[in-house]
Amino acid sequence: MIHLAKNSKIEIAVRQPGAELSSIKSLKSGIEYMWGCDPDIWNSTAPILFPIVGGLKDDSYIWKGEKYSLKKHGFIRDNPQLQLTGITADSLSFGMSSNKDTHKMYPFDFEFSIHFILEETKVRVIHQITNTGNTPLYFSLGGHPGFKCPIHFDENYEDYYLEFETPENSSTWLLHENGTVLDETTPVFDNSNKIPLTHELFSKDALIFKDLKSRKVTLRSKKSKEALSVSFEDFPFLGIWAKTNGDFVCIEPWLGIADKWNTDQKLEKKEGILQLAAGELFEAEYIVEIHE
Repeated sequence: MIHLAKNSKIEIAVRQPGAELSSIKSLKSGIEYMWGCDPDIWNSTAPILFPIVGGLKDDSYIWKGEKYSLKKHGFIRDNPQLQLTGITADSLSFGMSSNKDTHKMYPFDFEFSIHFILEETKVRVIHQITNTGNTPLYFSLGGHPGFKCPIHFDENYEDYYLEFETPENSSTWLLHENGTVLDETTPVFDNSNKIPLTHELFSKDALIFKDLKSRKVTLRSKKSKEALSVSFEDFPFLGIWAKTNGDFVCIEPWLGIADKWNTDQKLEKKEGILQLAAGELFEAEYIVEIHE
């Protein structure tokens, strides 16, 4: 099922199940900015990552001495229990609550909601998590939107680059073949603010940044004026990823990260894990904006 919202500038589509943002279309130019979801390459467009980001060692974690199994990126993505809860001309909201199915994987009580709100040429993606239990809630949260690259048929992937709002010197953290994060890094920037895009850039999986100064990244072309930016003020980690045979790039704001290779698997000690007190509400937002 597809749900639509629009204003005078843009139209979006959100796909069920999983409430994945699947289209951002300019009403001025007719240009589509989201990846087209080719199942032979990557059968997603913008999965929601909760209550973990990335993978766990052995796809499991330990809480109060018990081991729980949880797949990569958690259980919100593709989840039919995440239902439409609100709709206006220029906004869409979805939500779900913990239940007996989630308790098998994740023994916490919560309410999760996500809101897509259009403002001019921006899409505000607002996540809200409420701890409905009597004990602290441990969780991570992330976005995984995939953007069309190239945007125009007469361009190539290599015509595009990512522009950060300030010069950077960060390195990417390398991943083990099992998806855990190693203690090794590789330089990406040299006091520069650009990453040229090539398919080979992702031959060893995602670029993972823990210490960027920039809070905004823009996808630009050397040949055309249209661009798209992602602002992620609330998210300390950032992932950049694509399939090596896919004409897209994911710009992923993260509150959390995959397990370290030598983790003891205890959830409360996991890198980047957040703690929310009983009865409290947590909110985090990233913004996608098109520029024409």
